[in-house]
Order: sequence, then C-alpha cells, then structure tokens
Amino acid sequence: MDLKQSVRAASLNKSTYINLRWIGILGQFITINTVKFIFGFEFDFILSNLIIFIGVLSNFYLIFFYKKPILSNVTSFNFLSLDILQLSALLYLSGGILNPFSIFLLIPSVFAASNLNIKTNIALILITLASIIILTFYHYELPKPLDEYSISLYYYYAIPLALIIALFFLNYFAFIFGQETNLRKDALDKIQEVISKEHELVSLGGQAAAAAHSFGTPLSTIKIISHDLFDQFKDNDDVKKDLELLISQVNRCNDILKKLTLNPTIEDDFIDKNKTLYDYISEIVNSFKEISNKNFNIDTEQDSNSFEILKSVEIVYGLRNFIGNANKFSNENIYIAIKSDSQKTEITIEDDGPGIPKDIINKIGEPYIKTLKPKDNKKTGLGLGIFIGKTLLEKNSAKITIRNSETRGGAEVKIEWENKNLKKLV
Repeated sequence: MDLKQSVRAASLNKSTYINLRWIGILGQFITINTVKFIFGFEFDFILSNLIIFIGVLSNFYLIFFYKKPILSNVTSFNFLSLDILQLSALLYLSGGILNPFSIFLLIPSVFAASNLNIKTNIALILITLASIIILTFYHYELPKPLDEYSISLYYYYAIPLALIIALFFLNYFAFIFGQETNLRKDALDKIQEVISKEHELVSLGGQAAAAAHSFGTPLSTIKIISHDLFDQFKDNDDVKKDLELLISQVNRCNDILKKLTLNPTIEDDFIDKNKTLYDYISEIVNSFKEISNKNFNIDTEQDSNSFEILKSVEIVYGLRNFIGNANKFSNENIYIAIKSDSQKTEITIEDDGPGIPKDIINKIGEPYIKTLKPKDNKKTGLGLGIFIGKTLLEKNSAKITIRNSETRGGAEVKIEWENKNLKKLV
C-alpha cells in the first residue's frame, strides 16, 4: 500500500474526532439535565445519563488506549455506529422520531461521507435508516406533559420520511464535495512534488555549471602543458603516444563539462540569469524539438517594452506543460504567439489537433476529468497537466483562458500578465 492509499484508508484525525464527540456528549448531558431539572419533564432520567456515560467511556478509550493519531475506516465505522446507536437509545427513551433532536441522527453518516470510504458511508447510512424506521414504530412517549398532545398521522409519518430524504440528499452532496476536495488535494500534492523535483534539478544544474566553470581553468592548464610536452617529445614514439592519449582525454573532459553547463555557447550562464519570456519560450521549444518531429512556429510582436524577468521554476514549468500538451495533441503544427505592449504581455499557444472535447471544455482546468466519448478517452489525459500549469501560472499573477481555437482547429491557451506584475519577478 502506497502513501496515498494509506491516507485514504485512514482519514479521520483522532484528536479532531474526540473533540467533536466531547461537544456532542456535553450537549446531550446539558439537554437531559435541563429538561429534567429546569422544565420538570418526566422521563427515564437515570438510564439516559447512563447511556451518555457510555459515550464518555468510549472517548476515554480513544484517548488512553487507542495510540494511533489517525482512525482507520474500521475503527471510524465502529465509533460512528456507536454514536448513532447511543443517540437512538436516548431518542427511544424520549419520544422517538417525534423528538426534535432526532435530526442529529444524520450527522455521523454525513460526516463519514466526506471523510471515509464509500463502503463505510453506505454501512452508516443503513444503520441510520434502520434507526429512523425503528424509532418511528417503537419508542417511549414524549416526556410528560408533552405526551398529552395528539399529532395527525400524516404529520407523524412525514417526519421520518423527511429525515430519510435528508439522509440520502445530504450524504450524496457530502460525498460529491468530499471526493472533489480529495481529488484537488491530490492534484495540489502533485504540484508540490513536481516543483520540489524541479528545484532539485535546478540546484543540481547550477552545481554542475559551477563545477564546469571551476574545472575549466585547471584543465586548460593541463592542456597547455600537455601540448608543450608533445612538442618537446614528438620524436619519441613511446612518449608521443602517451601524450596524444592525455590530450584526447583532456579534450573529452572539456566536452563533458561543456555539456553540464546550462548554455554551452555562453560562459557562466547560470540558472538565475534574467531573460525575457521569448527567451524562455525558445528554450522550452528547443527542448521539445530534440524529441519531437512536429513544427513549432513562434511569432513575436515584442516592441521596446520587452523586458527581462527572473527565471522562475513555476513559470517555466507552467509554460512547458501547456506547450507539451500542444505538442502531444497536435497533428503537425504548434503555433506560439508572443505580444507585449506598455500594459500587458500575452502568450497564445495553439495546435492543429482535434481540440478539447465539448463535454469537458467547461471543466477544463480541473484535475482528473474524463470525456464521456470512448474514442476521445484514448487521446486525452486526466487534465492534471493543465491543472498544474494553470495553478502555477495563476499563482504568478497570470490570467489563463483555455478554449478551442477558431482558426487552427485545435486547442488554444491564452496566458496574460499585467506588465507591472511581471516586473515584480525581476
């Protein structure tokens, strides 16, 4: 079981759940004693307090004997079931389904819907449903003097019906919202993982470039000395062969170190050098050209307002995700337009592919989305790349518009910055 599965299988925080149970137990205790001693209602007061005491003991068990900080699904199910049964017992002694506090029967299953797995949730729904039905037909009368009031059967049976409808309705929405929240959390965790890896690579690249720069001088000295020795001993065949080998290995070392630099044609081109967005786009496109046979068309309308910004891992990775998507889904051509004026800078990425399926275009930018068309499912991913790119760029003040291109036929991504926000990155 990997970490993600482990988290999903044990998703209730013990301390939070214990605190919530203390609130519930305290509320039950105050209600029971207020009704008895202030309002003077007559019911089985002692047995009701004993039932509340069971909740107190179960909380002490969680505090002192359950050592794990996270409750597993099985443990969560056991204690949430106990909560339902405990409240059902209190309601049984005080009017059953007519007791206005019967609405609290819905809480444990709704709580489970957004925090635990579907099987646990269904089991708790069934227990709650059984409790509502049993309390409808079997219970003590309401505490005196409330038992003197007569209620129409229509109204009487409308109460459990309303509770059952609310039970399914609230659980459905809690499950849907909880699932979406978990998916988004997973996607955001992936962003953090990706960015941390990118920072590691950047750090490694910077160290490699620094190493190449540092080794350059001693290798140049060795090369000069070896050439001088070669000139002196070129008539000596034995020494000559060794010197030729030495010179070739020095040249090889220079070639290897040259590849470790970030830009082999420019000395000391380290990772934090300021560049324009056009330079970043060019670097990203060149990296794709090495592995792709598709045509990248870059059109720039930059004017005198073009300016350099600090190289940001988040911006570079976000742009790379969108360009990578265009490369993946295009037929032959990817079109990238860069415009800049005194107010804003705009990058448009288009492709000549099939475009975004119509049934998911309104959801684009959300993680883990799938088209309903089987033939398109094979061509599309889960939307995670777009979600990551969109999140990273929006974090850096970009405005993202994603739609199908009106001119190219494929997808179109428009990324806009206010120049004042981009200049903050310098």
